[in-house]
Amino acid sequence: MNGARGASTALTWATLREVKCAELEGAADGWGKAGNRADAARDRIDKQLLNGLRTTQQGEAAEAAVVRLRQLARNFQYVYTECGLLRTALNSLAHEMKAQQRALQDALDDAAALKFTVHADGSVTYPAAGEGLIDGTPLPGGTASGVVMPGFLAPSGLVAPNPNTAKAQDIADRVVQAVRAAAEADWRYAGILRKLKAEEGLRVPDAAWTDAAADAAAVRNAAGGYLKEGIPYDATPAERKAWWAGLTDERREEYLAVYPDQIGNLDGIPALVRDAANRDNLRLLIGKLGGRDDETAVTQLAALREIERQLQAVPKAGDPPMYLLGIGDEGNGRAIVSYGNPDTSRNVAAYVPGLNTSLDEEFAKGDLKRAKDTALAARDIDPSSASIAWLGYDAPQIPERGSKTGNLAILGEGRAENGGLAYGQFMRGLEATNVHSDPHMTAIGHSYGSRTVGSAAQQGGGIPGVDDIVLVGSPGVGVDRAEDLGVGEGHVFVGAAKHDVVTEVPSKVQYIAGMVGLGVAGPVGAQALGDAVDPGDDDLWFGKDPASRSFGARRFAVDDGPRLIGTDGLSADAHSQYFDPERDAASADSIALITAGHSHRVKLEEPR
Repeated sequence: MNGARGASTALTWATLREVKCAELEGAADGWGKAGNRADAARDRIDKQLLNGLRTTQQGEAAEAAVVRLRQLARNFQYVYTECGLLRTALNSLAHEMKAQQRALQDALDDAAALKFTVHADGSVTYPAAGEGLIDGTPLPGGTASGVVMPGFLAPSGLVAPNPNTAKAQDIADRVVQAVRAAAEADWRYAGILRKLKAEEGLRVPDAAWTDAAADAAAVRNAAGGYLKEGIPYDATPAERKAWWAGLTDERREEYLAVYPDQIGNLDGIPALVRDAANRDNLRLLIGKLGGRDDETAVTQLAALREIERQLQAVPKAGDPPMYLLGIGDEGNGRAIVSYGNPDTSRNVAAYVPGLNTSLDEEFAKGDLKRAKDTALAARDIDPSSASIAWLGYDAPQIPERGSKTGNLAILGEGRAENGGLAYGQFMRGLEATNVHSDPHMTAIGHSYGSRTVGSAAQQGGGIPGVDDIVLVGSPGVGVDRAEDLGVGEGHVFVGAAKHDVVTEVPSKVQYIAGMVGLGVAGPVGAQALGDAVDPGDDDLWFGKDPASRSFGARRFAVDDGPRLIGTDGLSADAHSQYFDPERDAASADSIALITAGHSHRVKLEEPR
């Protein structure tokens, strides 16, 4: 191939016809095999050498060897990524060339059938035909030259045009268009392939991963018609599962190499596949964000590095395996982490965090620990249990970054509604990929996350596959009765600490009435008018208090938590300790029992 941008002189139709696409595909296969060998080497280091070394050796020499092996594993991952990009670039180039070869051959076949002559420059000579309007003699033949943007050839008005003229012009246009399209593809891919080169030496620096992220973006843009258009975005999770199962091994490898971000975040794809894709995408995201210095990039990069650290850490005895089911930098960031395999576990819980949760170091340490603690406790009850931390939406933030309307997101339900749609789709995906015919699934919402779970439950048919719902630290869920959440009121569980102020926020009507009363008669008037509009004192900002008797859920025992104002000043810990087995064992144990399908053992307390 020539690598000249769109130059018709650089590529002729005769050259295009002789391009051996099979050789391009053969080279792609070779790079694919090289990438697979690198991936196998990385896998062996991660699962055999590192684990064996860390469990049998100690001391400075062993630690130094671990560091070197980790670097070697990252190097193999880099080789795998670059080989995958080369493979797909070559296959995509062959795909585009074949399409233009077919278009060219169709034009040449039409010319041959009409006995036209196609010249080396793409022009087409046609014979005399038709009858002149004056003497009836055949109109003379001629030669048509193709144009990239064909127009219409206007007749003279005095003579009827030769009927072959328009046919020849169409063939000439198709020939030049095929050649031009092939030349532009040649130019595009030549630029991409020139950039796909590794750093010299045995170490892959962080800057190389930044370049790899850019390389991946370039190949994705170029190969859109070859691969991305085949991803079934509009299909159901069950249909996506069937689509993936029906692909050849070679095509799966290409998708994982070029579109790890798409495959890793596609509900309905098996957990093992999503984990592999997201681990590769994690490294690309680290490279991408490492090339930026803005606040969002720095914050998300810290979270990604912490997640990577946890993925690479030596699991302690009894720790559940960690699966990365989603990762991304859109919005406030995305991360979905499972402790235990959600496809093979009989019991699966997915926890939705709330206010101020984003892809930052606090999420990577704190929210992931909540899911892990739940998994550890649930697996003690039933080893076939998995617990997931699901950050698949933009939770409201205080302050709201980049907002022109202050902190209004926390007062509205838009984030919960959007998040509820995404969460429902995620749970439908878990339902589709789980190997058990009727797995026990639990939706857990904390704080604003409970409103998100409530929104998901209000979609048609409720949350797919979910048997139990747990709401902790909830400001309301958008419905006034537990039975409206789609699982039956006996399967809705609520934890509300005495000193958790979020579970005491006034309703919207009560708030407005209180403000009016305050203006009219001061604090006494505010209290009186507020009580008048909510005589049962069981309404919260997003609806009926889930812990109230009128809501109808099953309230489980939790620790009171520290007061908002104590000897050490202000504290919101009562709102954040529901999952902590040390600070609130009663609550953490109840959540684990429900997750493991043993809700009948939960210790209940009277509703408010």
